Order: sequence, then structure tokens, then C-alpha cells
Amino acid sequence: MKIICIGRNYREHAKELGHEVPVEPVFFCKPESALIVNNQPFFYPDFSHNVHYETELVLKISRIGKNIEERFAQRYYDEIGLGLDITARDIQNECIKKGLPWEKAKAFDGSAPVGKFLPLSRFPDLKNINFHCNLNGQTVQKGNSGEMINSFDSVVSFISKYFTLKIGDLIFTGTPAGVGPLKLEDKFEGYIEGEKLLELRVK
Repeated sequence: MKIICIGRNYREHAKELGHEVPVEPVFFCKPESALIVNNQPFFYPDFSHNVHYETELVLKISRIGKNIEERFAQRYYDEIGLGLDITARDIQNECIKKGLPWEKAKAFDGSAPVGKFLPLSRFPDLKNINFHCNLNGQTVQKGNSGEMINSFDSVVSFISKYFTLKIGDLIFTGTPAGVGPLKLEDKFEGYIEGEKLLELRVK
């Protein structure tokens, strides 16, 4: 099982971090050990002092595919959920300065909590899915799938040029503006169209 994450897929998020908007999808991977499921807690790592949440819509791949044409991409995923791309921002910034890969800032154990998934049939318009997250009861991040630079289908098609997609693979589709730090004892809640799908405690 692969966890593939799209970076800088919302213009306002790229701006808030001072990054250029990419001309084609940017992606990176996380190992299976990054996954947190069933609302298990996230344990704050001892190697970072500035860990951020990034709320994202997540696609679950439902069939094997390689070199998928964009017009057929929707045949390859059948569920949508919510996940967090948890980022050690201090480490990421150092990696960027030195031109190094981001894995130790993005792919560490527990850096990919994922909530429940919903069937694709629940969403008549995939370009108009609202999602948001609350931190300690306050809404801190909102997004809509229509704000993505690269749509679900274009992302699936692009990734499949490089990686064979397999059943159960997860694609994190990018985060909107509003990312911020997590602290010990924080309570995080994630919603799609008002339905809570993810709950996370920071320990």
C-alpha cells in the first residue's frame, strides 16, 4: 500500500508558505508506518518543535492502473475520506534551504492520520466538496475541492505515469490555506460536508 501526497495544490496555501505555484503536480510518498487509523492518537515527535496539521481530501484507489488517461481516471477510485499530512515544519524548512528531500519532515511514523471513507456516490459533483477542520473546537481550516489547481482525475492520471496504482493506495490531494501548529493535548476534528470523519488527540 502506498500513500502518495500532492503538494501545493491550492494557490492560497502555496502563497501562505511563500512557495511558487507549480506548473505540474508535485508529489511525494509516505510509508505505511505513517498511517494512523481508527482515531488513534498522534504522538508528538521528539525531533521537531514545530509540527503542523494540513487537512486534505483523500482518494482510495479501487483498481490497478498504469498510464491512466484523465478521462478514465474516475474509474480507479471509489471512496473519498479526510486525512492529515502532518509536517515537521522546522525540519522541512531546513531541507528546503539545503535543497534536500522532505521525507524526514513529511513521512515520519504517524504523519498520515486518516479518518473514515465515504462512497463516491455520495458526491454528485466532485468539483464541489466542502471540508473543514476544527482545533480545540474552533474552525481553523476550510477548503473546497473546486479550489484545487489539479483535479482528482488529473492527479490520478499524472501519478499513474510514474507509479502503478494498486487497490488500497491512498492519494492525499493537497491542503488549502490555514495550516498551523499542533500542540500537546490538542483535539483535532475533520469534516466533509459537515459529517465528522476524523478525530485525533495529540499526545
